Amino acid sequence: MTPERLGLLWGVTVFAGAGARLLAAVSKLPGVVLLLLSGLLIGRSGLGLVEPLDLGSGLGTVVGLLVSLVLFDGGLNLRFPGETIKTTVQRIAVLRLLISLGAGLMAAHWLAGLNWSVAAVFSAIVLATGPTVVTPLVRQMRLASPLGDILEAEGLVLEPIGAVLALLLLELVLGDLHGWRELVVGLLLRLGGGVLIGAGVGWLLSEMLRRLKPDQASGLPLQLTLGMLFLMYGVSEWLLPESALPASVAAGIVVGRRPATNTADLDVLIQELAQLAITMLFPLLAADVSWAELSPLGWGGISCVLALMLVVRPISVGVATAGLPLNGRQRFFLGWLAPRGIVTASVASLFSIRLEQAGILGAGRLQGLVFLTILMTVGLQGLTAQPLARALGLIEPEPEPDEPVASAETAFKSGQVLADPGQ
Repeated sequence: MTPERLGLLWGVTVFAGAGARLLAAVSKLPGVVLLLLSGLLIGRSGLGLVEPLDLGSGLGTVVGLLVSLVLFDGGLNLRFPGETIKTTVQRIAVLRLLISLGAGLMAAHWLAGLNWSVAAVFSAIVLATGPTVVTPLVRQMRLASPLGDILEAEGLVLEPIGAVLALLLLELVLGDLHGWRELVVGLLLRLGGGVLIGAGVGWLLSEMLRRLKPDQASGLPLQLTLGMLFLMYGVSEWLLPESALPASVAAGIVVGRRPATNTADLDVLIQELAQLAITMLFPLLAADVSWAELSPLGWGGISCVLALMLVVRPISVGVATAGLPLNGRQRFFLGWLAPRGIVTASVASLFSIRLEQAGILGAGRLQGLVFLTILMTVGLQGLTAQPLARALGLIEPEPEPDEPVASAETAFKSGQVLADPGQ
């Protein structure tokens, strides 16, 4: 690829993303939906201006570095205000992992026609909701607590697990792993190793930030953070492939919770960079979607995605939240909103290439079905989330100038966000 063509690729991609953001700000439409549409417009399904595969092996590295930045930002802002919300997130994560994985496997095989091994990889890839989609939606619609905290935390917890599990299932299909015992050991090793690496890097970074003097703080905290984060990504992927995802979340959590690190200004800068990463990644990965990969799926593929949206998600959330102090409206909304995001798209693109190189049948259908899942969940749920939340009375009202804002846990316990209107 010539330097001129490479420059054009990035220029068109960033401009398309920025234009989508501008249109979202003017029209009040969900930004993630418009980012997805902008990628379809400039990519293989539209004008053909951007071909992500032209980046070659660098595509995975670029996507990985930017995704690690987004997940670090999520970890930096992740809060469990009290044991009640923490228990809710833990139950949703564990039970969804068990229910959605098996149900997604059967739906992909019986409805979309994937063979069992490729269907298992698909089920792991689409297991998690995408924090890169959920977080902008939650913030844009001002979703009332505790739903926003639960949805953001669910994505951050399950995203690394789903990506690592999908990689191990892929290696099992390709013959690089032998048996389920190696898969379980590999899953625990990568998740545990990633968390340990991330926690260590987070502690070291927080100590550096804490020792900076005020006259040294101009730009240096951000530079240190990016340097440590990207170095951690490279080392993690070198030691344990896919461990950089849990490492990024763990590092963000440690830095965000360490005392006296003065991360308020850093948090704003990281959040801006994470938004820029999303603005670049969504159009870039959506540009890889080809109608030729979607059309052969037909009604079987659409039925598979609808089953995940309308049956599997509501059942898994219903089981996970049984006995918890959530009312019916909140359970209904949690059961509806589950868009997939950037990590899902990037994993599908890279895994499809490896399956095709290995001569595994169904590689193209796997990528097509994953992108169909992203298109349908982001499109349908992204467009309906705010009207549905408003109809259910789950939108946070605009705070009065002198009105104190209650914490999520206080509201959770007092019933301010749980009681039905009129009770």
